[in-house]
Amino acid sequence: MPELIIADASCLIVLTKISQLDLLRQLYGTATPTVAAEYGLPLPTWLKQEAATDAARQQLLALLVDAGEASAIALALEWPGCTPILDDYKARKTAERLAIRITGTFGVLLRAKGQGLVPAVKPLLDQIRQTNFRFSAAIEMEILKQAGE
Repeated sequence: MPELIIADASCLIVLTKISQLDLLRQLYGTATPTVAAEYGLPLPTWLKQEAATDAARQQLLALLVDAGEASAIALALEWPGCTPILDDYKARKTAERLAIRITGTFGVLLRAKGQGLVPAVKPLLDQIRQTNFRFSAAIEMEILKQAGE
């Protein structure tokens, strides 16, 4: 069974833009209804939707980060051991302060390469650069180093 992971909208959007959304199906597969709404497109049938049961906690988290990220973090708090995919710096720091293990879209790409689902990360980073997803040259160098490219 794939590791339990909670995708945020940014990951879904970026992977859709570079035609790699299926990597989530092969590696993971859960999103919250709030994330689904932020995604703005119909979710694939393989992507499971789960909502956090503690609405008050989610509302408090939404004071710190956007609603989709708050829903992913709230659900992660209810599912110990799962991993939310968070790209936003503030959301990542919030999750880390709550002792939640996280990954990001680039972590998904690295894992996909490690499992042989993609031959290289560099072409995917080049495609992502053509979208509105922003990342620094330093982050790109670090990702390529981790990918062995």
